[in-house]
Amino acid sequence: MEILIPLLIIVFICIILCIKVVPQAEAYVVERVGSYLETWKNGLHFKIPFIDRIANRLTLKEIVKDFKPQPVITKDNVTMQIDTVVYYQITDPKLYTYGVENPIVAIENLTATTLRNIIGELELDQTLTSRDIINAKMRSILDEATDPWGIKINRVEVKNILPPRDIQEAMEKQMRAERERREKILQAEGEKKSSILIAEGEKQSAILRAEADKETAILKATGEAEAILRINQAEAESIKLLREANADKNVIALKGLEAATKMADGKATKIIVPSNLQDIASITTTISEMLKDQNNTK
Repeated sequence: MEILIPLLIIVFICIILCIKVVPQAEAYVVERVGSYLETWKNGLHFKIPFIDRIANRLTLKEIVKDFKPQPVITKDNVTMQIDTVVYYQITDPKLYTYGVENPIVAIENLTATTLRNIIGELELDQTLTSRDIINAKMRSILDEATDPWGIKINRVEVKNILPPRDIQEAMEKQMRAERERREKILQAEGEKKSSILIAEGEKQSAILRAEADKETAILKATGEAEAILRINQAEAESIKLLREANADKNVIALKGLEAATKMADGKATKIIVPSNLQDIASITTTISEMLKDQNNTK
């Protein structure tokens, strides 16, 4: 009885140890007597003591692996350092366990050789501007090569491209020169636009001044013409009123002389005066005829 109790305890402990719980997003590869038995997914499992063993515990999550920089040579014989980041996922735990010895090292070496082959077909400028093309080619090649290992390559990213120091200095000088060139072009375009705007402004100002002078001259001439017209109308009305009032001939003659004097102010006006100034009747007749002609003209 004393021996049975320890044996029962040992058996119980063995049974407890043989009960395995596989977590979510993990897989266990189980062997029986050294041969592959099955792959356990998440859940409760039981293995036979001393016969079954767990050969490998794997995660089914996406794994990110950052590989160290690799020296590569471009088509135009420029040596540079490029490091890559590989995103992969285990799709078949059995193939991953038995397909290749040390899969991570295999992926790293495969990535390095694939990168050298791709960069060897590109020149320096193409390498610096064709990251998307490089990433797509590497992902396609690596995914096909790692398929027998139970690995799915989801994405490959070129992280850093480090040209030699002298190439970097030359590129920096080139970029600096390009920025200065663009700055000068922008400055010249700004000055050109400014000159055009100033010239257009001066042109518009000159046109407006000319139009203003023209309007001023027209208004001045119109005002003078209206003033002369109103003076003549006022004088005509005055003489008409005198006639209607049966004014004396001497008064009419005097008014006619005043009108003749005002009309004589113009350079183009000619006045014919009789030689006999004492003949008031003749002067009156002459002035009356002139006034009649002026009224008829109006």
